[in-house]
This record gives sequence, C-alpha cells and structure tokens, in this order.
Amino acid sequence: MSEPTAPTRTAAFEARLKKRYAAERRFRLAGLGAILFSIAMLLFLLVTMTVNGFGGFQRAELDVPIDFSGTALTIDSSGGNEGAAVRALETQGLPEIVRFNAERTLGEDGAAQLNSDSWRIVARQIIADPSLVDGSADFWLPATEDLASALSGDGQPELQPLARELSDKGLLANRFDPGFLTRSDATDPQLVGIWSALKGSILTMLVTLVLAFPIGVLAALYLEEYAPKNRWTDIIEVSINNLAAVPSIIFGLLGLAVFLAIFPYYRSAPLIGGMTLALMTMPVIVISGRNAIKAVPPSIRDGAMALGASPIQ
Repeated sequence: MSEPTAPTRTAAFEARLKKRYAAERRFRLAGLGAILFSIAMLLFLLVTMTVNGFGGFQRAELDVPIDFSGTALTIDSSGGNEGAAVRALETQGLPEIVRFNAERTLGEDGAAQLNSDSWRIVARQIIADPSLVDGSADFWLPATEDLASALSGDGQPELQPLARELSDKGLLANRFDPGFLTRSDATDPQLVGIWSALKGSILTMLVTLVLAFPIGVLAALYLEEYAPKNRWTDIIEVSINNLAAVPSIIFGLLGLAVFLAIFPYYRSAPLIGGMTLALMTMPVIVISGRNAIKAVPPSIRDGAMALGASPIQ
C-alpha cells in the first residue's frame, strides 16, 4: 500500500486563493465604509437639526434703557390679576414711556423698528418687580420682523444699514429667548412660541397611552392565554394583523368620520387625536404583547405552575 501524498498547492491555486482573500478584504472594507458613512450622515443630520433648531430659541432684541423716575406709574397687584395690571399700566401711558425712551436711545428710525407689543414685556417685568418704577432699568425688547431679517442679512435692503449700525453700537443682537417654550401661537415670528403645540402633543400622548396601553395589553393576554382556538379567534387575530398594516391616513379619516360625528360640538385635538392614535397603536401593542408572552420559556411557565402560581401570575 502506497503512502498518502500531501496535496500540492500549485501557483494557480495560490493566485486564486490570494485573489479570494483580497476580494474578502475589499468586501469587509466596503462594509466598514458603509457603516462609517451611515454614522457620519447621522451625526451630520443631528448636528444640523440641533444648530438650526437652536435658532428658534433666539430672537433679535433691542436694548432700551428706560428711566421711570418722574413717570408716577403705580401698580395695583392686590387683585392678583396680571391682565388687569397690564391694562392699568397701559392706561397710565406705559407704551408712550417705552416709545419715548426708545427714540432717545435708538433714534426715531430705530424706535420705529421696536415691536408693537414690547411695552407688554416691560409691563410684565414691572409687575414681577415693582421696584423698577423707582429708577431706571435696561430692557431687551423684541424688534420687528423686518429688522430681525435685516440683522441676519435678509429682508429689506434699506434696513440692513440700520441693523448694522445698531448692532455695532451693541443695541441690537440675537439673544437667547426662553419665552419660546412658554408663549403660544402668534402671527409675529418675534413673539411666537410652542407652548400650545407642546401642551397639545403631551395631552394627546397621555390620552393615547391611557386608552391604548391597558386595552392592548389585556387583549394580548386574553388572546394568548385564555381565548379558545376557534374560528372567531382566528378572525380576530387576522383582523388585528391587518389593522397593524393599515396606513395612518386611513385612521385619520376614520377619526374624522367617526369621532367628530360622535362629538360634533367637542372638537378637542388631544381627545379626538388621542382616540385616533389609540386605535392606530392598539394593534401594534397587541402583537408586541403576544410576542413577549410567547418569548417566555415553557420551563419557566411549568415551574411557576408547579409552585402554585395562577395562569394570570
């Protein structure tokens, strides 16, 4: 019997093997490059969104020193009604006082670019700190939309020299505006806020959670643990799977046609929107809940039952 001979590796074999290894390395590098490119694009998107979004918390404001000495402004905060106190200050001539001091500091052209509701901001600060009326104080007040656009280099060309002049003097600047979170909708971009939209979104999510989560979880438990396996449960399961694939616009039309018809005089966006979103979310919760229940190993189930646990436990 002849001795087995070791396999020979010819030059052609070595070349093919080297070529395959090189192709594998190129494939791995291509995959790594694709992942790095995706991460870079994600970081670029997040940075761009953050930078552009931060601009919403800035607004163009004018520095207006106001001297209240000799104005004889009085503040009646005994009633605790801010609106009444603001109207009282308006009656005492606070808008004219703000306008006069603005013209003295900014000039007539600069004062003309002061937002028409700036005096209300001054009034609220005076109500919060009545000692301001005993002397002078600096107020950063919102400029008009036109001057804000001119400051950023857009808008009306004739206002850009004025914006540069005031900016060079330190009287006009883009400043951080925390009121963007507390103000409501407005037609003036300088006075707009997101509080009403944010509050409505939070209430809508709460209504959705209260309606969809308990019903979806209980439905998943019943279908997986207690429901008999028959034709009706099969129909229910198929219907739930189909509802999970229905486009959201269909649920929107359903909410428009059904819920607004049931509540024709109660058009609450959080309530109607929350009920519609609950219908859209419930099938997903049911399917996810059933999959989570199925993921429990049978050994744990049997062990729990052997120790005396009830099916619901």
